[in-house]
Amino acid sequence: MTVSSSLFTDRPGAVPFSFEVYPPRTPDAAAALHESVRRLADAGPRFISVTFGAGGSTGGRSLELLRYIRETTDVEPLAHLTCVGSTTARAEALVRQFLDAGIDRFLALRGDPPAGLGEDDAFLGELTRAADLVRLIRRVRAERGIHDGPGAPALAVAAFPNGHPRSRHPRHDIDTLLEKQAAGATFAITQVVFRADDHLSFADRAREAGVRIPILPGIMPVTSPARLRRVLELTGEAEPADLALELALAPDDESRREAGIAHAARLARELVAGGAPGIHLYAFNVHDTVLAVIREAGIPTHEKETAR
Repeated sequence: MTVSSSLFTDRPGAVPFSFEVYPPRTPDAAAALHESVRRLADAGPRFISVTFGAGGSTGGRSLELLRYIRETTDVEPLAHLTCVGSTTARAEALVRQFLDAGIDRFLALRGDPPAGLGEDDAFLGELTRAADLVRLIRRVRAERGIHDGPGAPALAVAAFPNGHPRSRHPRHDIDTLLEKQAAGATFAITQVVFRADDHLSFADRAREAGVRIPILPGIMPVTSPARLRRVLELTGEAEPADLALELALAPDDESRREAGIAHAARLARELVAGGAPGIHLYAFNVHDTVLAVIREAGIPTHEKETAR
């Protein structure tokens, strides 16, 4: 089954953009994040996604932040959910809890092992694939009268242009994306990319294989060598030599910030020019850097659209 998303087609000529944030860990962090969320929302993103801690039995801080976005901005929130450590019953209860709060858009993820566990350790629950979670979300939403079709709430999944660490062969990531599409996903968001060709060539191969849902590239403005090293460690991506050199040669923090913003903006322009359906920016809970990327990339803001 192929389900398209009007998120990327309702405004011809517009460049859809969106942001990712994560739940605050302290009350002081919450106050700062709420201000950043308001500033991000004012730019007119199509949605703001909120990450979710692995193995949690309730929405917790994620649900609090999702509610804040929904109740205080004009932007629709997108809730991350993972398979990690979850039974089917617990996942169903969690989806119902989110729906009760008015949150009906989701990003369904398999998830990564918790700290201290490797890929060979048993860390998943009864749901072992993101496609399983997609089907579960659709089923629970249908119980509430939320059915597939034009105007249905977004149901996103992840994609990996340069391959997931668990990929078994070159086509594995495309086969997995086809499985998620068949399960009912309406669009995909990629892991962070640093080179436009990586995303665009993957999207071309995916289309040739039968993927019809939009594939939204993930862009992370990296503004320090330490953060770049950490991102590469977490994602397994190859080092972007040009960005690494610019960050290493920059004389101070402000110069490094400018270099990271310029690199991300250049990447966004190349992706949009190459046919990407929009861009998704990892905000690190700070608004000014990603908003600077949007401005420098020449992407119009203040569109006030919702994720559909």
